[in-house]
Amino acid sequence: MEGARFRWLNEQLYSMPSDKAKDLFDQDPQLYVAYHTGFRTQVTKWPCNPLERVISYVKQLPVSYVAADFGCGEAQLAQSVPQRVYSFDLVASNERVTVCDMKSVPIENMSVDVCVFCLSLMGTNITDFLLEARRVLKRDGLLKICEIASRFESLDTFVADVETLGFQLLNKELFSKMFVDVEFKLVRRNRLASIDLPEIQLNPCMYKKR
Repeated sequence: MEGARFRWLNEQLYSMPSDKAKDLFDQDPQLYVAYHTGFRTQVTKWPCNPLERVISYVKQLPVSYVAADFGCGEAQLAQSVPQRVYSFDLVASNERVTVCDMKSVPIENMSVDVCVFCLSLMGTNITDFLLEARRVLKRDGLLKICEIASRFESLDTFVADVETLGFQLLNKELFSKMFVDVEFKLVRRNRLASIDLPEIQLNPCMYKKR
């Protein structure tokens, strides 16, 4: 029963915009608990946890850096690194998490050095999330994305779309034969016309019934 509920929630989160997802959890916060319980079970079946890779990455950055963790879950990144980390998600699983829609986070323009999306590019408005990261990043700020490789129809197309938003690719890597690690730097902050914005879409990650 718990597995079926997780799969249903997972499908909902990949097929709706973030504001609808927030409404869903606002109406029933226990759904968020059910989702993360199922997600933790799923992680145990993977060859590695991508979050551990992100933690190692942030630890290597200057201690003075400020990070923003979009879709932070239980805010493990903030608990594991010496840097200051703003942790954002749809529901607060602990006191470190700020509740918000990731397309509109409550911090100032150009206020962070690195933005992280670890398995959190869910929903149908991914471009909105990346534009928000662009807003809060300082010039030459870093964007770190770890995702399941099967979500990308074409990683090159995804990279090109993100670069349209003013980012420059620094590194891309497939790891553990299952995940993609992509790093960008913000190099341009020119005004973007809505007509020029890419509609970034990734394949949903659907977990099979065991």
